[in-house]
Amino acid sequence: MKRHLLLLLCSSALFLSASTRAAEPGKRSPNQVLVVVNSASPTSRAIAADYVQKRKIKNVVTVKCVDSALNPDNETLQYTDYTAQIEQPVRDYLAKHSGIDFIVLTKGIPIRVKGGETGNAVDSGIPSPSLDSCLAAMDYATIPDAKKYHFASPNNGAGDTHGYAWANRYWNSNEPFSHEKFGGYLVSRLDGYTRQGAMNLVTEALASEHNPPKGVVLLDVQPDFQLGDKAANPKPSIDFTLTAEAPWDTFNADMAHAADILKARGIPYELDLNQKFVGDRHDLAGYYSWGSNDSHFKMPAYQSLHFAPGSISDTAVSTCARTFLPTQGGQTLTADLLAHGLTAAKGYVNEPWLQANSSPTIVLDHYTSGYTMAESFYAGSRFLGWEDIVIGDPLCAPYLKK
Repeated sequence: MKRHLLLLLCSSALFLSASTRAAEPGKRSPNQVLVVVNSASPTSRAIAADYVQKRKIKNVVTVKCVDSALNPDNETLQYTDYTAQIEQPVRDYLAKHSGIDFIVLTKGIPIRVKGGETGNAVDSGIPSPSLDSCLAAMDYATIPDAKKYHFASPNNGAGDTHGYAWANRYWNSNEPFSHEKFGGYLVSRLDGYTRQGAMNLVTEALASEHNPPKGVVLLDVQPDFQLGDKAANPKPSIDFTLTAEAPWDTFNADMAHAADILKARGIPYELDLNQKFVGDRHDLAGYYSWGSNDSHFKMPAYQSLHFAPGSISDTAVSTCARTFLPTQGGQTLTADLLAHGLTAAKGYVNEPWLQANSSPTIVLDHYTSGYTMAESFYAGSRFLGWEDIVIGDPLCAPYLKK
């Protein structure tokens, strides 16, 4: 992601209207969830069976494709195979079963689609969106007022970016999600380095509903990128033709704005404005940072972060969800945080630009109001059919009032 070091000072007064913006959420039913299981993957079958049993899910559709749990090559699926092997069976099931708002994929189902009408063509010249985000937007082409963003920026610091993404119709919404009203689906996946790790996401989600996280939400600002104006971030709208990545100070400002909301709500938080990359934190309830894009990043500090059941996170790292298999080198991986107890996360399979990062303000406002983690991440994310992946049990809602 390109650094834009604009010298904007943090000049806003406290802006707390967002702390009461999100409408009262309601408890979501397991009957609103569709689980997708890959019959060719023993890992997928085991995780799906575990989730169905724990959440008492009745809607399950079986697909057959390469097993992405075996090797990194299998984590990418050709677009024609995606449409035939994943999307069509899911469409067929949905055509016969109404009332579904959430779709859960399982480890063993590929994370990336090569080709298609949306996604970033930054590397090979071929759009490569996340499979999850394509599935989330699979009916958008039939919605009359659905719009697309056009990414067009040769030689930008974030790469020679070309591609399209659907404008998420649930972006910044202040009500519970429904497919009937907004179109699309809230897609998440149960994934991680291991089968057990993926299953643990559900165990942690259920545990948090009985004992909500009490630790701090860590917001690790990097002042080298400037602070920005928290009253102006997140920006309510952006141009549909994007020729440059958002200035990096905007993400810092969004974290500062989120801190104001958490303070008003009485949620413990740590807004770190120092240059040092923060580590050695335990029982975290939430985490936003620059990850390995932080100019003072230290891997031991990143690996020293540990999380409480019900925790939620996103990092401004372009390829933090590029794989869910053990690997060496490259940018920091969300899977490392999942292995340290993180319950819900958002990541990116390919360069998304900073505009695609979820808004800390919107996500944390919704989540701590009682919305599910899936509603919170999607409300805080601008694009569908892009590079985004949401990880965890979509029904996880530790702050929902009983």
